[in-house]
Amino acid sequence: MLGRSRVLVRGERAEGLGALQQGAKVRWIAKQERTGNTFWMADRAKPWGAEQIPSQAGRRVVITGANSGIGFETARELARRGAEVVLPARSMEKAKDAVERIRREIPAAKLTPCVLDLAEQDSVRAFVAWFAREYPGPAIDLLINNAGVMAIPQRELTVDGFERQLATNFLGPFALTALLYPQVRQREGSRVVIVSSSVTKWAKMEFDNLQSERRYGSMRQAYGQSKLADLLFAVELQRRLTRVGSPVMVTAAHPGYAITNLMTSGPGSGPSLLRTMSGLLALGLSQDAAHGALPTLFAAVAPEAVPGGYYGPDGWLELKGYPKAVPIPAGAQDPKGAERLWSEAERLTGVAFRIGSR
Repeated sequence: MLGRSRVLVRGERAEGLGALQQGAKVRWIAKQERTGNTFWMADRAKPWGAEQIPSQAGRRVVITGANSGIGFETARELARRGAEVVLPARSMEKAKDAVERIRREIPAAKLTPCVLDLAEQDSVRAFVAWFAREYPGPAIDLLINNAGVMAIPQRELTVDGFERQLATNFLGPFALTALLYPQVRQREGSRVVIVSSSVTKWAKMEFDNLQSERRYGSMRQAYGQSKLADLLFAVELQRRLTRVGSPVMVTAAHPGYAITNLMTSGPGSGPSLLRTMSGLLALGLSQDAAHGALPTLFAAVAPEAVPGGYYGPDGWLELKGYPKAVPIPAGAQDPKGAERLWSEAERLTGVAFRIGSR
């Protein structure tokens, strides 16, 4: 994605990404292309990087999974720009370690370590209760649902009886967003960002196998379904916010193929074929966590980001590169499926997520 793009669409010029995005559908044209007598073109400026993040002074950010990988890089760059970052991890030790690492580079960083395990609903509720005590009233400018697990080799259940990937990647973030939503400031500039995955292109929702109790596939099925659920949630949340006239904006992002501890603790411990494919991809088609964080940062702070926008790397198959708007998979553009998923998430978590009047 670019700091600024000029787009010519069927002979009419429009500024920015809005011209390329209609509802949940995104169309990105990276080069001039002739279609009949119509030219579709986008003028590309320099790639969007962390140096283009606007000042975040006076903004409070909550980033899940910010103790490592993409979450850590996101927290560091936002702290560098002056944001106050609430940095939860599964243990206080991990959260404090991340704070210390950031402060070694940015001594004046405003960081608060705390505990949150998205795989456990009691932990989600405990974190929300702690946050409400520490920061009374609407106090969040930016919520980034980043934490996740990937490709657990064998089906596992959490203490709540949920399949672990669905619990950590979707049910936990759903409950967290619902419970924290009253704390989100209702003003322009407030955003909720949901980190998904490029695997959603090949994933599908199996409502008769949501917990993978009938069939378990570690990557495409269980992981892919959990990240597709994230994307369905993002699209549906934006739709509901728009319906009630809320100024809060929802965006989604995926990091491409970024080498993080999620990769090393996921596919690396899975089936041999998956390990082999991961190793081959890592040779030349991967990127480090700092570059993998750029789509999330763009979705979180770029003025060019749009409501319901989805952002990922601009390289081949969206595996690596700089942020750009990417197509939302058809599976995430299913309003009935989104409604069903929302209702099922409310039932499973026991959290009613109501936005305005219905």
